Amino acid sequence: METSEVLETSEVASRLVMSFSMLPEVATSDPESQDRPEEPISGQSPPEAAGSEEASQQPPAAGEPPAPPEPPTAEDTQPPAPQPSKKHWYVVKVQSGREESIKEAIERRVKIEGLEEFIGQIIIPVEKVTEMRGGKRVVRERKLYPGYLMVEVEYNDRILYLFRETSGVGDFVGGSMHHAPPPMSEREVERMLGRQGEQSKEIRHTKPKYDRGDRVKVKDGTFAGMEGEVKEVIEAKSQVRVELVIFGRPVPVDLEYWQVEPV
Repeated sequence: METSEVLETSEVASRLVMSFSMLPEVATSDPESQDRPEEPISGQSPPEAAGSEEASQQPPAAGEPPAPPEPPTAEDTQPPAPQPSKKHWYVVKVQSGREESIKEAIERRVKIEGLEEFIGQIIIPVEKVTEMRGGKRVVRERKLYPGYLMVEVEYNDRILYLFRETSGVGDFVGGSMHHAPPPMSEREVERMLGRQGEQSKEIRHTKPKYDRGDRVKVKDGTFAGMEGEVKEVIEAKSQVRVELVIFGRPVPVDLEYWQVEPV
């Protein structure tokens, strides 16, 4: 009886061993690997980083102030490059002796018609000269080019029409009905602007209203009231040589221009 029980027990044990051997193997876990975090796959962002990016892209919650704007860069703060000017200097023929009034008329019409963007300066070239008048030096302005204006304009049909319709204006020098006038060269402009209002070293003497052989009367000085004949006009000294009769004898006397007048 005991022998049969032992045999049955051994058979049961062998069957249990065979059933356990047929089960799949279970990988043993490394205790160190359990504590090590999983490494992300190359090319993927870790969950925390992805979550932070999504959070930064999400609009602010209600009640929260908006994020401040980004400061401007150096490229944004730089002013735009200036456009090259289309204005050039031209010479305009006008009626001589009316240069000032014609200049004012052009400037007035430019404002009325709203053409300020097409016109710059209008110049009457002058220089300062010293003249001898009445024995005194007098400084006055003299026109360098009587009958001409120097204008800085953007030449187009509207400007051409404005100038041609202004009384006393001739035309742009060098231009024609079918050809635009040539602008002044930079050298000409610099020379013209450099001489504008410049003081001339020359001393000009006003020409007298009498000539050699004319009868004149002395109006100032020792011989005032006496009459005589002009024998010579000395322009270099602004003097006139007059032959006066003194004590019955003809005597040449040099006088200033302003000291005598024609009879």
